[in-house]
Amino acid sequence: MGNPPTVAVIILNWNGLADTRECLQSLQAARYSAMRVIVVDNGSKGDDATTLEREFSGFIDVLRLPENLGFAAGANAGIRRALEAHTDFVLLLNNDTVVAPEFLRALVDAASDIPNLAALCPRTHFYDRPRTIYSTGGEVSIWRGVATQVGRGQEDTGQFERLERRGYADGVCMLIPAAALTTVGLLDEQYFAYWEETDWCVRAAERGLHCYYVPQSHIWHKAARSQAPDASFDYLYRRNALLFVRKRGTLPQAVTAFLMHAFVYAPLYFLRNPKRLTRIVPALRALIWHTRNQPRERPLH
Repeated sequence: MGNPPTVAVIILNWNGLADTRECLQSLQAARYSAMRVIVVDNGSKGDDATTLEREFSGFIDVLRLPENLGFAAGANAGIRRALEAHTDFVLLLNNDTVVAPEFLRALVDAASDIPNLAALCPRTHFYDRPRTIYSTGGEVSIWRGVATQVGRGQEDTGQFERLERRGYADGVCMLIPAAALTTVGLLDEQYFAYWEETDWCVRAAERGLHCYYVPQSHIWHKAARSQAPDASFDYLYRRNALLFVRKRGTLPQAVTAFLMHAFVYAPLYFLRNPKRLTRIVPALRALIWHTRNQPRERPLH
């Protein structure tokens, strides 16, 4: 038997020492010999990078960034370093996750049998509800500017036991062949955070590459642990949903999505929980942003 494919695991840390530590501890128990772990410290305020370097000496490489550049740019910094080392695969993994020992082996084994592969994602459960599905990948509607995680909130009763194609691989954990990154390019840094993986997967599909869900791979996600404060999340998520449509869709699709977000999704979001009315300002800022700004071209390398 030959050597296993090499995998560079990229984890972003931003003031999340406790979560990153638990994630790395679970990775230490992962049964995959050809794994290299790169922790990108995204401008944390404290001594997170030094602490992690000391505690996980010999297991991780730490890449320090001078400030918080956002998920997309931080991940790109790690991807560049991984590709410079000629890795076979890149695994983007949220720091607020815990992985099963065989999760990576299952992903790599599945990748060897799939032609025209863009990315793979595992079966992800909620950390505090370990039998409830967080995501099995997702589907996206460009007309509505909506991305939906398949299975989210469902009790796992064995309904997702088959390898299946998805519209996008959930960015909480996605295994990407280095060849696909060379073909598609890096994450689009204009998103800063949220929707960047959806954009990348749709760009890959435009080039004939596809995403899949692998049921044999398991992880658990502390949903919303690394999420920005509510106002920032409301602004970025809604802004980026429409940015995605403007970048990837036609003018009619962009107009339809804008109207849906302005007159359907945003009102429903606040009506379902009146306490959210205090967050209407960032939602409006997201819509106004699109009247004043144009999409930028993404970085290729």
